[in-house]
Amino acid sequence: MKHLFQKQNKWGFLMLSFLILVILFFISINAGYTPIGFRDILRILAGGGEARENLVIFDFRLPRIVIAVLVGMGFSLSGCVLQGITRNPLADPGLMGINSGAGIVVVIFMTLSGTLSIGGVLTLPFFSLLGALLTSVILYSISIQKNAGLNSTRLILNGVAIQAGINAMMTIIVLQLDDTQYNFLAVWQAGSIWNSNWKLVVSLLPWIVLGMLYLFLKAKELDLLMVGDELSSGLGVAVNKEKKSLLFAAVALAAASVTVSGSLHFVGLLGPHLARRLVGSRHKILLPFCAITGAILVLLADTIGRTIVSPSEIPAGIVAAILGAPYFIFLLITNNKSKVKER
Repeated sequence: MKHLFQKQNKWGFLMLSFLILVILFFISINAGYTPIGFRDILRILAGGGEARENLVIFDFRLPRIVIAVLVGMGFSLSGCVLQGITRNPLADPGLMGINSGAGIVVVIFMTLSGTLSIGGVLTLPFFSLLGALLTSVILYSISIQKNAGLNSTRLILNGVAIQAGINAMMTIIVLQLDDTQYNFLAVWQAGSIWNSNWKLVVSLLPWIVLGMLYLFLKAKELDLLMVGDELSSGLGVAVNKEKKSLLFAAVALAAASVTVSGSLHFVGLLGPHLARRLVGSRHKILLPFCAITGAILVLLADTIGRTIVSPSEIPAGIVAAILGAPYFIFLLITNNKSKVKER
């Protein structure tokens, strides 16, 4: 059995994972310098809080939690699609340089603008999308071989190289800034959502919702693409057209998420893999489970980062990298072993 749960239990397990997310929501909203009890949280959410309590919950903690959930969904869904269309278990928007391509545009935009108005917040995802798309085009152009098509291993290696180059350029730009801008962008690059607010929620929400709905509608096409280009083409799938549209959706989800959180490493890798091990590879159930798994991962990483060294904080991106790096190494080892067996 390739996954842990039988077909009849998958939707029930999806509901269980949603319940875990709700429990984590209450744990996260209580975490911080000012602890608030469960009953008090319900009272405040129902509108019965005092001014100070409302400030803590509605202005600081709640938007941060919503951003963590949305960002986790965005990165995890993006990784799931990239792994599907490339048929490479190591595909991830971070490893492929997509996050860095979006990130350098964000750094340039914020460096030139100084501060972000509501107009800047709403338009920034469009600029980051351009950077991510340009990176994707370059990556695919140098990874495609004339006779062999897209080389999956080469795709990842080129992505890592592009990511390293762009990150170096971002570092050069950030080092030229004044102390205020430097501190803000340094924390943002580390994958922090500490400065979340409702403006960022409004900016990110449409991208995640629309991207998620589009991918759910394309679940069947993703299933067919997993069996190979020739076979899926024989089954009536317009392979190139579908791959381009799905790639655009994956890049858009990652770019919008990077805008508000920086690059959260390995979420796009770990989320889909955990989901696939639990419920299998049918995208009708895999995609919603990926979304919830990604949300749990980022919210958990942020909650750990806020509590483990309280009152200081560790950026969620660092915690996610600590959790994801060992699993990435495990995937590399198992992937190499499977290739040796095939030979």
